[in-house]
Amino acid sequence: MEKRRIPAWAESNMVFNLLFKTFRMLGDEGLKQTLFAVRYVVKRRWQMRPIKKRMKMTPKRRVDEENTRFKNPVLISVIVPLFNTPLHFLEELIDSLKSQTYHNWQLCFADGSDEEHAHVGARCLEFATKDERVVYKKLTVNYGIAGNRSEGVALSSGDYVCFLDHDDLLAERALFEVVKAINETGADLLYSDEVVYTGRRRMIHGMHLKPDYSPDYLRCCNYICHLTVVKRSLIDKIGLYDSRYEGSEDYDFILRATENAEVICHIDEPIYYWRVHSDSVASGISAKPYAWDSARRAVQAHLERIGLAGEAVFSKSIPMLHVNYELTGTPLVSILIPTSDHRDELEKCINSVIEKSTYSPYEIIVVENNSKEQKTFDYYKELGKRDNISVVTWEREFNFSAICNFGASFAAGEQLLFLNNDIEIITPDWLEQMIMFTQRSDVGAAGIKLLYPDDTVQHGGIAVGVCGSAANLCPLFPRDYEGYMSRLSVVSNMSAVTGACMMVKKEAFGAVGGFDESLAVSFNDVDLCLKITNAGYYVVFNPTVEAYHYESRSRGYDTRGKNRERMEREKALLRAKWPRYFEEKGDPFYNKNFGKQSVSYDTMM
Repeated sequence: MEKRRIPAWAESNMVFNLLFKTFRMLGDEGLKQTLFAVRYVVKRRWQMRPIKKRMKMTPKRRVDEENTRFKNPVLISVIVPLFNTPLHFLEELIDSLKSQTYHNWQLCFADGSDEEHAHVGARCLEFATKDERVVYKKLTVNYGIAGNRSEGVALSSGDYVCFLDHDDLLAERALFEVVKAINETGADLLYSDEVVYTGRRRMIHGMHLKPDYSPDYLRCCNYICHLTVVKRSLIDKIGLYDSRYEGSEDYDFILRATENAEVICHIDEPIYYWRVHSDSVASGISAKPYAWDSARRAVQAHLERIGLAGEAVFSKSIPMLHVNYELTGTPLVSILIPTSDHRDELEKCINSVIEKSTYSPYEIIVVENNSKEQKTFDYYKELGKRDNISVVTWEREFNFSAICNFGASFAAGEQLLFLNNDIEIITPDWLEQMIMFTQRSDVGAAGIKLLYPDDTVQHGGIAVGVCGSAANLCPLFPRDYEGYMSRLSVVSNMSAVTGACMMVKKEAFGAVGGFDESLAVSFNDVDLCLKITNAGYYVVFNPTVEAYHYESRSRGYDTRGKNRERMEREKALLRAKWPRYFEEKGDPFYNKNFGKQSVSYDTMM
């Protein structure tokens, strides 16, 4: 059902805007979801305060930036396609260029406006007579966004090309940050975080605080979007915009750019202002419904170019996408379940695997660890009657890492699936949706969304370097809540996923030496994922797969006494092993603007 549009009188006023959305949500989704959303918005606006403060251009900062002398002071060509542009949008855009603290720029207007909007060209020409850095061309016909952008690039002469929509703005330090990053990294493709605003620049609707380059996330949505800056040599290699993907021509362009870029740099500062109004894509897919199909076709073409067999399909999270990769054969999956008593939980776990799974072949290896109850051993005898289930016994003290390594030594499968005994599978094609990633040569591990029994989120991926160690993302979010920038509903790359349900390519597991047995209980899954990442693989989080996690029923929590002391020692060990995740840059898939004390995307804008 199409949501009711926000009236014009509410769209331009922040308070009325929020009130209208709140009442609309009450009618559409009920009180519980509305209360959660209100809490989420209030908290995120509070969290925005330090970021907004840091964004302000002080007189001292302006002087310092304008006096900076870069070793490589590249010329940046800003490309703006025009079409019947409202004059106040144009003037605000021009003012944002004039106020830049980096001055070696060129502004290229390609104007496809209708004759009755000749004042657009007149204003551009007026500006061009006052500043030789401005280049203007009146197009004989309107070629559409893709064609007009390409015409703008043809006008440019910069070392790098920067794309700006005619209704958006640049922060005063935007080009300075771009040139700074170019000098520091040598990147040929750069993108930044962005502000989404309504009406006036101070009316911030939200911020898109992005991860570093995440290829799997990019195949679900064009999260890179704005600000995009591309080296001219890369443009010469990949070509310009393709009108066949009208509405998502920038998505297609970015996919081709990432395929060929040598260095991709994410500027984790909100330096682009994306204006929301009734005709912009930022206001929703209803503004340009054809863009969704163009996006799907762009991703499908991308998969074909890079040789990944799969199908790009529409996601339940509109307007996102999901890729179903073709399975290469039917590799054996070894499901490893460490357990100690708690027969009922173990039986529920194994029954859910047997009853729900649509994939075969798989084997289940139960790793017995110091059980005492007779009913547990009676259940083992029942399991022994099944051809694909075996029980092996760990006879030493509890050490989760050692137990998992021991169990893996009996595994015959190409893929290892580590599964806690208190997991209940929900999604039937869960194995297919994990194998399709771990079979890829560039992926070492895959995880899924885990839920508490009350249908709130327990695990939405793991961020490393926060709260002194690492933390599950999005705890206690409602099951169907899409999350910040849809990160709870579409596939993305993470630094780590939980070992409670994690598939690992056996080859990668062996290459990194398995679990670190000095991390006996906590953070061993995080450490394994970081080792896999360090070996050149990606870790993938696939939230389209869900399972219930009756967390810590078998062992309890680490909140006091010796358990607490042991956890603190393991935290210290994790920090010592992976110092770069605890420094300023931190986790590449968790934006630094969320802060080191955040526990989840609950704090996201």
